Amino acid sequence: MFKSKSENKRITIVGLGYVGLPLAVEFGKKYKTVGFDIDIERVQELKKGHDHTLEIEANTLKEVVTENLIEHETNIKGLYFTSDSNEIKDSNFFIVTVPTPTDKNNQPDLTSLLSASKNIGRVLKKGDYVIYESTVYPGVTEEECVPVLEKTSGLILNDDFFVGYSPERINPGDKERTIAKIRKVTSGSNKEAAEVINSLYQDIIEAGTYLAPSIKVAEASKLIENCQRDINIAFINELAKIFNKLNIDTHSVLKAAETKWNFLPFKPGLVGGHCIGVDPYYLTQKAQDSGYYPEIILAARRINDSMGSFVASEIVKKMVHKNINIKGSKALILGFSFKENCPDIRNTRVIDIYWALKEFGLDVIIYDPWVNQDEVERVYGLSIDTHASALNNNYSTIILAVGHDQFKKLNLESVKKQNCVVYDIKGFYDLDKVDKRL
Repeated sequence: MFKSKSENKRITIVGLGYVGLPLAVEFGKKYKTVGFDIDIERVQELKKGHDHTLEIEANTLKEVVTENLIEHETNIKGLYFTSDSNEIKDSNFFIVTVPTPTDKNNQPDLTSLLSASKNIGRVLKKGDYVIYESTVYPGVTEEECVPVLEKTSGLILNDDFFVGYSPERINPGDKERTIAKIRKVTSGSNKEAAEVINSLYQDIIEAGTYLAPSIKVAEASKLIENCQRDINIAFINELAKIFNKLNIDTHSVLKAAETKWNFLPFKPGLVGGHCIGVDPYYLTQKAQDSGYYPEIILAARRINDSMGSFVASEIVKKMVHKNINIKGSKALILGFSFKENCPDIRNTRVIDIYWALKEFGLDVIIYDPWVNQDEVERVYGLSIDTHASALNNNYSTIILAVGHDQFKKLNLESVKKQNCVVYDIKGFYDLDKVDKRL
């Protein structure tokens, strides 16, 4: 077991997405680091200095990436990318950052996590550490992943190797609160392992670390961070539905309420992405397996998942009130990614508005200058516009779905018909420029 920071650390990051790549870059600045991903195209992209997630700039990659993997050599640093599992066998720290989504029935899908554990088990050696960052329900690390590691490697936990859990805290698209500036929770399979793992993260996290008393505590802490946000947003979304009935602008109410010092500034909207819209199902599944039905958490999920169809219905009602023909009318949705100024389309709920409006018979166009057209086509089967050419038409309905900075400069008058419904989900525009805000 490592006794000090000065001992040689060789790190492999398994999974090079929104979480893994920034982590690999930070460790690459300090240590010999390997970024491993089974997606060969992703590895080749990164080797060429391009990150399609836009989390890491090309000049940053250029500074830290090395083209050659030098085995067994000490006192070196740099980041090397590979899809060859033979090139990670020299590492003594393995950090897993693979996706943990839900399936079509909102059940936790641990396929990638267990596959990554099996791959690591094949190269695991005595004295090695395996740290999980992927979001899971309490118990997954020790009850699901460790048995795979032990079976594949033939080694025994805490006798031969050690594990830990440190929940990811990446905020996609945020250039201010980057990985090093967000405090990190850490944990380990025994006291000594926890201290080593905590020390490892202290090397790169400027904001400091918090050593949790157990792996299960660390796992649970990640879940409740996002469950709390989900519940708070669901409350505001329910208020939006109520205020809509009362013909009161929700954002105006919130602005007035925020004058009280302890009012929490949540906003109504669509809840998607890889965390808030997914993580609660990991906790609710574990709760139900334990014999408890989590009413508030699941109620929040139902409310938030209903917002797309609610918005579409409100838009159609407004169109009827303004005597606009529904069938065949052109609708423009501004934004498709799950959050502003970010290309991340994972679990975007804008898709719900799209399909609901299509069912009403509208001709729907989506414009988003941030996202990758090919990725949207592959994941959602949609053809969307990423260039301003989509704005050259006259629309009967315009929906601001995502608050990209580019949309602040958009002249709504130039793209809408004289008789048009403008619906603002984000409270992005002034009230006098829109027909309705969520």
